[in-house]
Amino acid sequence: MTPVPFTFTFDGRTLTALPGQSVAAALWGAGVLSWRTTRAGGAPRGAFCGIGTCYDCLATVNGRPNQRACLVPVRPGDTVTTQEGTGHDG
Repeated sequence: MTPVPFTFTFDGRTLTALPGQSVAAALWGAGVLSWRTTRAGGAPRGAFCGIGTCYDCLATVNGRPNQRACLVPVRPGDTVTTQEGTGHDG
């Protein structure tokens, strides 16, 4: 049986994912390579290790900052946004 794609949003863009994909895998599949900026300097970051140990892939998912995109499964209707710095206001 072929998996049924679903949609989620990233920074306001509607993207498609497949069941079982992590947020990082779905973003990669859409050609998005960066979804975080560093605390010092604002350098772009995305997935690096892919196993949740380096924390380079942090994203804000459904309003919750500091989610490891390589570990969090993307779900239909999720809202993912680029995380700037710590992901917390102030």
